[in-house]
Amino acid sequence: MKTIKPKEIVKSIHQLLSPILPLTLGILSLTFTPPAIAQEQSLRTLTVTGQGSETIPTTLTQVQLGVEVEGPTAEEVQQEVARRSAAVVDLLRSRRVEKLQTTGIRLSPNYRYDNRIRRLVGYSATNIVSFRISTEQAGNILDQAIQAGASRIDNVSFVAEDDAISTAQQDALRDATQDAQQQANTVLYALDLTPEEIVNIQINSASTPPPRLISVGRTDALAAEFDATTPVVGGEQTVRAQVTLQISY
Repeated sequence: MKTIKPKEIVKSIHQLLSPILPLTLGILSLTFTPPAIAQEQSLRTLTVTGQGSETIPTTLTQVQLGVEVEGPTAEEVQQEVARRSAAVVDLLRSRRVEKLQTTGIRLSPNYRYDNRIRRLVGYSATNIVSFRISTEQAGNILDQAIQAGASRIDNVSFVAEDDAISTAQQDALRDATQDAQQQANTVLYALDLTPEEIVNIQINSASTPPPRLISVGRTDALAAEFDATTPVVGGEQTVRAQVTLQISY
């Protein structure tokens, strides 16, 4: 029986493993990336936020007005409100106002307190409508509505047309994007760095502020003094946008 010496065993194991070890080490050397380098690569981005705005004229006027009547009985005030409201609505329809709708109907008792005793003295009723008209026609429409029977003007607000707002939103977004790119280029070139590509885009907003509101609540006495010759001027509305870019370098 042949005796195998320890040196021969070691030599045989070495011969078996010698083709495998270089291959294994080669695979490890291809897939391993030092953590410091990976972290540095992930941090080489610049984040900038650009601003854009467009100002457009408010060519439309949103009006809320109505009829308010007081009387001794609920039936009487309700009938009078219905009659005068119908006249106002017929007028507005004949003038082809936009988005005409009823926004409020109310009937409530009126009380008076004598020596801490509550006494019913009558009723009050209101019927409120809202509509939209071109600003250049608003003064004339308000005067005609009052003559037809309206006794209160709750508020007047000014807005731009929908198409003008949509166009302004697109322009504001474009301006915000260009502003963000210009900021990034200025910073990177100042640091002698070269921008490579945009890796993330975020649109933060592209909206309009709420319509400019003017409160002009009026009773019958004030409505009689309304001066239709006074022009209604809408002013301007500003559309703003923000765009955030993340750029690698």
